[in-house]
Amino acid sequence: MERLRTPFLILAIVLIFIAVLIEAGTALPGVLRSSPLPVTAFQTSSQIDATVAKLDSNQQKALDQLSSQERPPGLGLPDLALLDSIVLFTVVLMGIALLLPERLHGRVQGITTLIFSLLLLGTALRQIFIALGLLLLMLSLLLSVPFGTIVYLVIYGSFNRAGADIALSIVMLLKFSFAVSLLVAQQRFLQSKGLVLLIITSLLGNVIASFLLGIVPGFLASVTDAITAIVIGLIASIWGIILLVGSIISIIKIVRIGRVIKA
Repeated sequence: MERLRTPFLILAIVLIFIAVLIEAGTALPGVLRSSPLPVTAFQTSSQIDATVAKLDSNQQKALDQLSSQERPPGLGLPDLALLDSIVLFTVVLMGIALLLPERLHGRVQGITTLIFSLLLLGTALRQIFIALGLLLLMLSLLLSVPFGTIVYLVIYGSFNRAGADIALSIVMLLKFSFAVSLLVAQQRFLQSKGLVLLIITSLLGNVIASFLLGIVPGFLASVTDAITAIVIGLIASIWGIILLVGSIISIIKIVRIGRVIKA
């Protein structure tokens, strides 16, 4: 029970790494491609239907051009990579601890955690502002009946929810497999409350994304996707602050110990 089963630890690292790659890869153009739909494909109000019917040739041509453009990729799924990168980073540090002396590992952990937490915070805040800006844009278009609503439906109304659900299911399976592999590697990992809470948070991120994407009609999935990105970004920011504070405390302790040894 006390012995570390290294192959299972390596397997756990590989599994969570693949999950991060899948999540981050969904941000690439064309990965979650959605087929553009004409406004007539949506169940719209009579006012919008009447407006579409009255569009002149130039306006209809402009709508056709918008429909032919590449659909904007989702934000919620890629932001899950922020949460899972924390899990990956933590487990990798555990693996490095097997190779480095304890004293050297303490220094490496403090410095790398400081750098990682700063990068995490910066990226999370950036993603929050991007998602917030997109959310405000979509809501303003959606509520600007009839022309704004028409533009929203053409650009954002055909979110690829089926593709996102498949990706979320694969990622969830990888996370469960990661947790089992980590437990098999050494049951003492359960004693690390921070690690357990981090894994639970990662799984909760998947649940939040699946719930928000599935709770609304398909044409509103882009809106809830942006909300998902904001929520996940806030959670990642909280963890980033926790890691930042912990790394600063660790570095201060190392400096103090170094001064005592020199004295």
